[in-house]
Amino acid sequence: MRRLPIYFLIDVSESMVGEQIHQMEEGMAMIIKAIKQDPYAIETVWISIIVFAGQAKTLVPLQEVVSFYPPKFPIGSGTSLSKGLGHLMYELQTNIVKTTFEQKGDWKPIVFLFTDGVPTDDTNAAVREWKQNWQRTSNMVAVSFGDETNTRLLSELTENVLLFKNSSPEDYIKFFKWVTDSIKTSSISVENNRSGFEMATLDNDTISRIDLTKHSTPKQFIDDNFVVLSAKCQLSKRPYLIKYRKVLNPSAIEGLDYTTRIYRLVGGFQVDNTMYAELSDDNGIQTKVNSEELQGAPACPCCGNQFGLALCQCEKIHCIGDEEVSTCPWCGNQGTYASGQSGFDINRTQG
Repeated sequence: MRRLPIYFLIDVSESMVGEQIHQMEEGMAMIIKAIKQDPYAIETVWISIIVFAGQAKTLVPLQEVVSFYPPKFPIGSGTSLSKGLGHLMYELQTNIVKTTFEQKGDWKPIVFLFTDGVPTDDTNAAVREWKQNWQRTSNMVAVSFGDETNTRLLSELTENVLLFKNSSPEDYIKFFKWVTDSIKTSSISVENNRSGFEMATLDNDTISRIDLTKHSTPKQFIDDNFVVLSAKCQLSKRPYLIKYRKVLNPSAIEGLDYTTRIYRLVGGFQVDNTMYAELSDDNGIQTKVNSEELQGAPACPCCGNQFGLALCQCEKIHCIGDEEVSTCPWCGNQGTYASGQSGFDINRTQG
């Protein structure tokens, strides 16, 4: 039986932490459950999941649907699309069975690329390799989660660049149903000896095709749509992330056409220490944000300490409670803390 390989290349950078990554896990479970009940798909579809942040990793190797179980998604630092693409191309080279005189190989693999931001690295070499070696022999669908993604870059990878308006849990359900339907229609297509790749109908509300002639995003190496801060719990020394989302406010003065930018708190989130380190990349780019740009601060998601954003002299963030003397879990320094009277700079992650 010829296989129809489906690869999911998924952005798990820090900006995905929280509700987005939770919805991704539930959506993948929904896809697998539906495909297992489809007689065409279960015979032909094989699935793999690759995640990327500062580094890339095969989360689930290519395997038939019947033995596939949806994984938990990790979080990493950075958005290295070049490493994600490089890892994808390695997996394609290693696992795709090519047609020869002796055998019929796999159908053209289908790649679903999901990302919510902009790359934090130089993607030129990886994009060039994809266009030269894989663009004609694979079918890629690049999906922007929200309207702040570098769609110009995605258009270099594929003509199928879509916008998913991820504004509610119901939208995620509709989106992953669309992905499922696209996989099903493609599996029917290969069974009938057609092209093997047929996207389901777009509803143009939850998910729509992007007009690539109207989008041009300048190259940058940090995702400015979110501010994510890396912190540690003082008591357990476990890592957590503090996530803020960009909000643009119009001028309050009539007649002045400008906006002000703040970052509003989304929440504090525990992360797996081992996987976070494995998927993170310290590329030497350090960017700061001023505390006056941040609106709100969370309690510690690990121990419940009331203040989850305390800045040590070592410039690292940790939580504090009602203790008189606090100990920084990063450097071991001890000291007392007080509220600042003015803004101060904080190291941010790459998002």
